Amino acid sequence: MRIISGKYKGRRIFPPKNLPVRPTTDMSKEALFNVLNNHFSFDGLKVLDLFAGTGNISYEFASRGSAPITSVDGDFGCVKFVKQVASEYDFDIAATKSDVYKFLDNCKTSYDIIFADPPYGLDQTAFEKIVLTVFERELLNEDGMMIIEHSKYTKMEHLSNFSFQKSYGGSFFSFFELNSTDDEEELTIKLNKATEDDEG
Repeated sequence: MRIISGKYKGRRIFPPKNLPVRPTTDMSKEALFNVLNNHFSFDGLKVLDLFAGTGNISYEFASRGSAPITSVDGDFGCVKFVKQVASEYDFDIAATKSDVYKFLDNCKTSYDIIFADPPYGLDQTAFEKIVLTVFERELLNEDGMMIIEHSKYTKMEHLSNFSFQKSYGGSFFSFFELNSTDDEEELTIKLNKATEDDEG
């Protein structure tokens, strides 16, 4: 796992092999950040990294000057590792052990960038619920961007606030921005449907 750019460009980080993760590849990560580089100046961006795993994406943002960064994962080993790396490199990363959906339901902070890399095996409604919750609860700042990493079998283009999609190898990145005409009531209806489908 390599940091692509910024203060720690080229630095390699070696996570434990027993973590239950599928890290974003260096090739996909570099392509993703090339896209983001055309939209943002990274310095001072407030970032939320969901399903953070090894912290791969969080470290890249931190190396480029983004702060503060919140990394959320449900696995204790992943959170422990992210905390260790953040301490070693003096990154402004707060690693939190939590179910991502519960975290979003209780979150009272908004962010400039929200990145989510759920397990590819989750069903369609689980992916949709992340997007719908973020916009229904207004967790994305104006001019901010949300990115969902997923496989080709998960379709995101039909969702409100969808902006564009990029694919690199077997990974797809769907980008969302505050550009929807949906009102609050419509978002709430969609979120409730996603929740019911998920529970069913």
